[in-house]
Amino acid sequence: MVAFLIRRLGYSVLVLLVASIITFIGIRDTFNPLAKYAFSKDRTAVARAKHSLGLDKPLMVQYGTFLGKFVKGDWGTSARTGDSVSSMIRPAMLNTLQLIIPGILISLVLAITLGIYSAIKQYSFGDYAFTGLSFLGISMPPFWFGLMAIEFLAIKPKEWFGMSNTPLSFIGLHTPGHTGVFNGDYWQHLLLPVLTLTIQSIAEWSRYQRASMLDVMSLDYVRTATAKGVPRRTVILKHGFRNALIPLVSVVAIDIGALFGGLVITEQIFSIPGMGKVFVDALNAGDTQVLLIWLLVTAFFIILFNLIADLAYGLLDPRVRLA
Repeated sequence: MVAFLIRRLGYSVLVLLVASIITFIGIRDTFNPLAKYAFSKDRTAVARAKHSLGLDKPLMVQYGTFLGKFVKGDWGTSARTGDSVSSMIRPAMLNTLQLIIPGILISLVLAITLGIYSAIKQYSFGDYAFTGLSFLGISMPPFWFGLMAIEFLAIKPKEWFGMSNTPLSFIGLHTPGHTGVFNGDYWQHLLLPVLTLTIQSIAEWSRYQRASMLDVMSLDYVRTATAKGVPRRTVILKHGFRNALIPLVSVVAIDIGALFGGLVITEQIFSIPGMGKVFVDALNAGDTQVLLIWLLVTAFFIILFNLIADLAYGLLDPRVRLA
């Protein structure tokens, strides 16, 4: 297992290095850090800015300088706000995590439960019902579902029942003047964005789990265990469920890694200052340093969760460790 871990870790570091090179070159080619000097007649100021940003050096020298600073935690300064990029990324990541953690936990529990139920009760009324609801969930894009959730779970109930305030808050993570996570105000703000995040994840992941479970339950070793009189619950949970998780792990790992880049649509709808908002603001302003760091942080988490998925394969199926 140690050799397997070292090998996968080495692959991940190499992929991250290649991703950083491609990202750096792509950002440098797409955005001009000196765009604000485009109409300046002061050539001395332009040359000074170019030198201070290191743009007068070869591209790979610029990359080497950037990588050295990045590893040391020096992520540069935002051209839009003048703040250090690290001071912008860290609180944004914390806000995004507050949506991701409960959203992923809820999605996994419900998706796996519904997927297993639909597989072992194939063609039952419950299977048809959950299949229909899953397709409905997949067909609802987050931007539409988020707006409908605000309309029918927050605004309309206030009108229908003559309330003085909306029953659910939908702006930010706290009401002004409130802080902390151990209070009703925080969880009330969290409900709608987490619901918007989970609706498609539950629908998609439950379909993967159902299909994988059906494949596993039809294999010879499962039928043999059933024929030998092994209790149905043991066959499902011990022989079927563990192996049926392997395909789902791949999908979940990629989805979770991508979420760390920010829930762009969800955060915009609910005015949450997370990683998605950092990306949108930087993109609109052409803030190259923030965009570069955002892309690298996102790539890091995608690669990290793919590494976690590889390790999970090894735990779920010992044959993977020998590959």
